[in-house]
Formats: sequence, C-alpha cells, structure tokens
Amino acid sequence: MSVAVDLNRCQGYAQCAFLAPEIFVMHGEEALLYTPEADEAQREKLAQAAAACPVQAILVDAVDAPAEAVSREQ
Repeated sequence: MSVAVDLNRCQGYAQCAFLAPEIFVMHGEEALLYTPEADEAQREKLAQAAAACPVQAILVDAVDAPAEAVSREQ
C-alpha cells in the first residue's frame, strides 16, 4: 500500500501519529515524517489516521497515473 501526505496542507495536528505510530512520526513540534509504503495489515489504522486528519492531508493507495491513461478510462 502506498501512503502520501500533502506536507503543504499538513498542520501538524499529529492525529495520524497517534493512530498509526508505525507509519507517522512527529519530528519536533511541526514536522511530520512518514513511511511511504505500508503493509496490508496496517490498512485499518491508515484508514483511521486518514479519516482523523483535520485537513485531509493523507492519501492511502495514492497512485500517479499517466494523464493519457486517465483520459482513456473516461
């Protein structure tokens, strides 16, 4: 599973670090460190962490598809 955090949006509320400490760690007061790949067994905790983020900065299973692939699907 891939995890992405929009660090420009993240405000350091640390809800993710509380709910999924294996993936998210606060470094100091405001900087968030995270593991971009997670085991399938952590899906539940990641879903809870993403839902608890007040600014919705966490994306789980984020995939960057090429633009032409996206346009063909529509």
